[in-house]
Amino acid sequence: MRTQIPFVDLRQQHDALAPELLKKFEAIVRNAGFVGGAEVEGFEAEFGEFCGAEYCAGVGSGTDALRFAIMALGVRPGDEVITVPHTFIATGAAIVQAGGTVRFADVDPKTHTMAADALQAAIGSRTVGVVPVHMYGCPADMDAIREVAEHHGLWIVEDAAQAHGARYRGRLVGTLGDVACFSFYPGKNLGACGEAGAVVSANPAIVERIKMIRDHGQERKHNHQLVGYNGRLDALQAAALRVKLPYLMEWTERRRRAAGWYAELLTDVPGVELPQEPEYAESVFHLLAIQAQDRDGLRQALSSDGIGVGMHYPTPLHLQEAFSELGYGRGTFPVSERVAEHTLSLPMFPELTREEVERVSAAIRRYAVAPSPAAAS
Repeated sequence: MRTQIPFVDLRQQHDALAPELLKKFEAIVRNAGFVGGAEVEGFEAEFGEFCGAEYCAGVGSGTDALRFAIMALGVRPGDEVITVPHTFIATGAAIVQAGGTVRFADVDPKTHTMAADALQAAIGSRTVGVVPVHMYGCPADMDAIREVAEHHGLWIVEDAAQAHGARYRGRLVGTLGDVACFSFYPGKNLGACGEAGAVVSANPAIVERIKMIRDHGQERKHNHQLVGYNGRLDALQAAALRVKLPYLMEWTERRRRAAGWYAELLTDVPGVELPQEPEYAESVFHLLAIQAQDRDGLRQALSSDGIGVGMHYPTPLHLQEAFSELGYGRGTFPVSERVAEHTLSLPMFPELTREEVERVSAAIRRYAVAPSPAAAS
C-alpha cells in the first residue's frame, strides 16, 4: 500500500520540538502560572520585534485579534467595513461581531487578494475602514490599497492570519496598516498547540485598548473601562509559540522551496494554473492553492491516490447564509466566485520532500492528460 501524503503534517514538527515544548509546559505546570505572566509578555515582545512592530497584544485566537482590533478602532453601529468575499468567514464575522456592517470588494484575478479598483468602487458614505487579507500567505497590494484608504480617510486592518513573515516590497506584513492581526491556529505557519492570536501595531493607544478588551474591559483589576471579552492568550500557548518562533524563517524557506518544486513540475499542465507571486511580494505559502479547470474531479483523483488536499474557500462569503441579509446575489463578485469554483490546495508544510512533491505533481499530470470518459467511449 502506498504511503499517504497528508495535506498538512503537524506530527513531524511537534515530534522534533517535543523536548523543548515539554520542558516549557512542565515549568508552567509546576509554577501554576497559566494566565498572563512572563511567557505571554515574552512572546508579545518577541513577536512584535519579529514583525518590526513596536507594540503587540496576545489574544485567544485570530478571530479575537480581528474583532478586538476593529472594536479598538471605534466602529459604531451602521459603520461599514470593506473586506473581500474570498476569505475564511472569521474575517467578515469579526466585523459584524465588533458592531460594524460588512461590505465586500472583489479580488484580483491573479493574486486573489483585494483589488484596489474594487475597493474604490465599494466605498460608501458610511465606510470607515478596510480589511485586506494576505491570502494563502501572499501580501495584498498594500500601496494601492493604502492610497485609496488614505484618500477616503479609512483605517486599515491587515488580516495576516496566513502570512507570518511574508514581505511586501521588502517589509514584513504587520507594519503596512494601522493594525495587523495574526492567527496561531495549529496549522498556521507559526502555530500554537491550540487556539491563539496576536495584534501588532505602531500605535500604543490601540494596543492598550485591545489589552483592555481582551481582559473584560479592565484597565486594572476590578476597574472596568468598557464591556470587554475573555480573550486572553494563555501561558501554555505563549510558551509554545516562543519555542517555535526562532524556527519560523527556516520553515518559511522550506515552504518556498517546495513551492518552487511545484512550479517547476506543474508549469505546463493543461487545465491547471499555479499561484502567482507578484513582483512586490514574497509569499510564505501557507497554502499552495492552484486553479484547476476540473477541480472536483482532480480532488477525487488525488484523494483516491492517497494525497491529501483542501479547498480554500469553496463558497465566497457573500453567498454564505450567514451574510444573506446583505442582499448580495450570485454574479456580484465574479472573480471571487470563479476562484471559489476552481481552487484546490495541495500538500504544503515545511517537511514536505521533493519526492512527495514529484508524486503529487505526477498524479495531477496523469489526471490532466487522461482522456475524458466521453472521449474513451
